[in-house]
Amino acid sequence: MGKVIIIMGSKTDLNWCRKIEETLEKLGVESILRVASAHKVPLKCYELIKDYEKQGVVFITVAGRSNALSGFTDAQTWYPVIACPPYSDTFGGADVFSSLRMPSAVAPMTVLEPANAALAAAKILALSDNRIKESIQAYQKTAQEALEKDDQEVCTG
Repeated sequence: MGKVIIIMGSKTDLNWCRKIEETLEKLGVESILRVASAHKVPLKCYELIKDYEKQGVVFITVAGRSNALSGFTDAQTWYPVIACPPYSDTFGGADVFSSLRMPSAVAPMTVLEPANAALAAAKILALSDNRIKESIQAYQKTAQEALEKDDQEVCTG
């Protein structure tokens, strides 16, 4: 069974990572939180990637500002990498472009909402794990039922 490795650029990203972790727990997916900056400790970051890729994983990277972490992680592994940069009003939110603009042969997927990054990672793992697939189906059904209930409550016609 695969797991999700959440690598944050610094501990200031922990609350954002907890949101990802919470959704993964709901989906029955194991996750591990780590701190490693591609700018400040690239060798440690590289070692983490190589150690965890032996386990069959999906990486979620959480870094704002100049997000080297997502591209660095993706360039070091053939496993999926999902960038989930925390929103920041700094620079009018333009720092998100450091997660979107990657060099050639570097392709982390970018998902801005923590719960959706967790869902995307779970869907990747569900390709080879029926238990996770069933958990996702139940999660989606709950969301659909909540929407139907909301519609019934506001329907005026």
